[in-house]
Amino acid sequence: MPKMRRKSDLPSKTCAACGLPFNWRKKWERDWDNVKYCSDRCRRGKGGAGAV
Repeated sequence: MPKMRRKSDLPSKTCAACGLPFNWRKKWERDWDNVKYCSDRCRRGKGGAGAV
């Protein structure tokens, strides 16, 4: 079994739509390099200034 990680040790990115930081999630494990948005709402808004 893999060693547990602290949340602070997980990688993070900045959302392309709202500019807020978001952390790695298990569901993004295989596709982390292509993740650009923190949520479905931001993905639908796609980059409008102040979308959220």
